[in-house]
Amino acid sequence: MRVAILSSIAWRTPPRNYGPWEQVASHLAEGLVAKGINVTLFATADSVTKGKLDATCPVPYAEDQNVDPKVVECLHISNVMEKADQFDLIHNHFDFLPLTYSRLIKTPMLTTIHGFSSDKIREVYRKYNDDTHYVSISNADRDETLSYTATVYNGIDEEAFPYITFPNDYLLFFGRIHPDKGASEAIQIARKSGRKLLIAGLVQDEGYFKREVEPHIDSENVFYCGNVGPERRSTLLGMAYAMLHPISFEEPFGLSVAESMLCGTPVIAFNRGSMSELIKHGQTGFLVSTVSEAVEAVGLVKTINRKDCAEWAQSMFTKDKMVDGYLAVYESILNR
Repeated sequence: MRVAILSSIAWRTPPRNYGPWEQVASHLAEGLVAKGINVTLFATADSVTKGKLDATCPVPYAEDQNVDPKVVECLHISNVMEKADQFDLIHNHFDFLPLTYSRLIKTPMLTTIHGFSSDKIREVYRKYNDDTHYVSISNADRDETLSYTATVYNGIDEEAFPYITFPNDYLLFFGRIHPDKGASEAIQIARKSGRKLLIAGLVQDEGYFKREVEPHIDSENVFYCGNVGPERRSTLLGMAYAMLHPISFEEPFGLSVAESMLCGTPVIAFNRGSMSELIKHGQTGFLVSTVSEAVEAVGLVKTINRKDCAEWAQSMFTKDKMVDGYLAVYESILNR
């Protein structure tokens, strides 16, 4: 089987720090290679893979302001499409734009829908619904007007997130610094529960960070750790008493939620989007609706068995489970 994995080029694959789509594409590519699949990864030229790397974009456009995103995206997508006949299947992790080529090539295309950035892009997915194949990353993120081959949860490299039995007493917010993710609410929850809060993540909304987050960073009760990379991520997650995930949008998945539980750390999340699929309420964390309910949940974290968190995540959200899920999808498409 010859598979082309089309990754995003906003960040390197795998990402140095932030880059969830690139991280999933990397885990999938490396997992497929380990199973003997002939994989070509289409990503930035500085990407790292044990498969074949094919690149037209020298560096990630999010890391170099001299790179025009539209230009490099055009060249990147067209590169794989012009080589489509070299592959048995193209697996698209690049959102809706590659779909516009799907009727111009004979090679089947599978698109993992990593969420809908706006309702407007759904029109593109609907147009190509009968010509391509879609996978959702959670049941909660499905569009009822689309046809899906399967739901395949994002997978994590469990070796990178070892289980920690005895954590510290801080709470952790780990995610983009953006109103959707709820860093401000996390600060409120930590303050009202009388615990220290560590914040880690990419500042995606500078205005929000300046108004709602930075004024509370005092390096005594609230700490900002920056945009943390793989080296520190597992330690921050694993040593936390609990992770706070007070989102205000219908989140398609939430990699940090699964990563946290894999380390044994329970998650307190606002019950939006896929959270009820990721978290077993009362067993691996708590699903709440308000800051007050989250504060109450902090008081109940002591009732959670950290081993249960890790075992749940290992059974549902590992890289190997994701790879097996996609291989089943590939075979169903190619056998049609």
